[in-house]
Amino acid sequence: MDSCCAAALKANANPAVSNRNTGFWGGSVKGSLKSGDLNFGSRVWKNLRTEKINKNVTKPGVAYSILTSDTNKETVTFQAPMFETPQADPKNVAAIILGGGAGTRLFPLTNRRAKPAVPIGGNYRLIDIPMSNCINSGFNKIFIMTQFNSFSLNRHLARSYNLGNGVNFGDGFVEVLAATQTPGEAGKKWFQGTADAVRQFIWVFEDAKNKNVENVLILSGDHLYRMDYTEFLQKHIDTKADITVSCVPMDDSRASDYGLMKIDRSGQIIQFAEKPKGPDLKGMQCDTTLLGLSMPDAVKFPYIASMGVYLFRTDVLLNLLRSSYPLSNDFGSEIIPASVKDHNVQAFLFNDYWEDIGTIKSFFDANLSLTEQPAKFEFYDPKTPFYTSARFLPPTKVDRCKIVDAIISHGCFLRECSVQHSIVGVRSRLESGVEFQDTMMMGADYYQTESEIASLLAEGKVPIGVGQNTKIKNCIIDKNAKIGKNVIIANAEGVQEADRPNEGFYIRSGITVILKNATINDGTVI
Repeated sequence: MDSCCAAALKANANPAVSNRNTGFWGGSVKGSLKSGDLNFGSRVWKNLRTEKINKNVTKPGVAYSILTSDTNKETVTFQAPMFETPQADPKNVAAIILGGGAGTRLFPLTNRRAKPAVPIGGNYRLIDIPMSNCINSGFNKIFIMTQFNSFSLNRHLARSYNLGNGVNFGDGFVEVLAATQTPGEAGKKWFQGTADAVRQFIWVFEDAKNKNVENVLILSGDHLYRMDYTEFLQKHIDTKADITVSCVPMDDSRASDYGLMKIDRSGQIIQFAEKPKGPDLKGMQCDTTLLGLSMPDAVKFPYIASMGVYLFRTDVLLNLLRSSYPLSNDFGSEIIPASVKDHNVQAFLFNDYWEDIGTIKSFFDANLSLTEQPAKFEFYDPKTPFYTSARFLPPTKVDRCKIVDAIISHGCFLRECSVQHSIVGVRSRLESGVEFQDTMMMGADYYQTESEIASLLAEGKVPIGVGQNTKIKNCIIDKNAKIGKNVIIANAEGVQEADRPNEGFYIRSGITVILKNATINDGTVI
């Protein structure tokens, strides 16, 4: 919006001063976080000076016109020039969700599916998090980049976000950009990294239908958080940034797993290091009171970590990928650190729950934390709901069960069992005497009829679900698992790592993972 100076013929009017908070952390500031002073229009008003007319000092904001020596003064009151910052417009932004990573740290959950397709919370998949955040923020131009094990991810996207049958996007779109080979030597390579994935589809953003895309939002498909991206965009616009990086305070225990940054008092990033170790890690410690943290919190969280959420001006992004760094393959380790030197790269503080679901342990802990009271994160919010595939399942049926601090999803059958601090996924079947503790069960993709279950049991086989008197603790049970009667899964010996695919399970960080479609026979002890 162009700045303007308006004139009014109303006497003694006060100058209009915007009440908009344009503090350097923008709209995401909460609690004790302090904002800087960027209210330029207000400062301009204070600097205005009035002049003397007929040796009299005029009142501020009033222009006097003397017609004759014996007439009264007529006044014209004017409004101070307002230099308004353009408002964030989600229609001018394209979002790219990166979903092509191999997800090796989440193996075996990623053995047959892409990381963003991994079920979470009993009812959702990881891709639903950034998709829902985009929809709730009004960002309706969405690309999803896929490469590894993308079948189930593509199926979920088609079922959940189809423009005809799923969420209505109006004039927006959801398009999958799958890794592909093109003519030429360079075209024979798969995605080499996050930046290379975007570079290989750079022509998409030069297409006529995307000519109005002024900014590009880069998102990860494996994070758990609720965020209004319009606040992020507004900060990007307010600071006239080339690149804006969303960040969170971080403690010592996990700092080396993330890109870390240092900032100046205006919020501009002056140093960026991707997953530093040893002395380099210590060198990235900074005074996080700049973020508005109290001194005790600043001591506890001495690092500023990148969330892997970036906002680029479109022209800057295209220039970086094509001209400045044509051989750089990754945003976090190459493009962002190099851009800090000669671009306006700003930090945006996200002061809320955020978790990187990158490992089996973080995935397990994030799921079980959903059952706590009060929970650190909840999917339940009437104003910003999370979307997923509509399954049209019946309500869960519970028969004389003990359920404490648990999430029970749709379409389950629970008979005389105990579920504590656990998640039970869709279409799950728990028979009498079953005990769940600290367990995440993903559920099933389909039902077996009562006659099918009876026939399998008569043949000595195991149906989908958990059989009678089975005790399970500290475990992830993948989809369609068949666990028999009198089974004990407790890892009583405290084994940290084990590979037993032929027996239907792995152990990662002390957590037992039952494989998708695995069969655990009656009486098995793990």
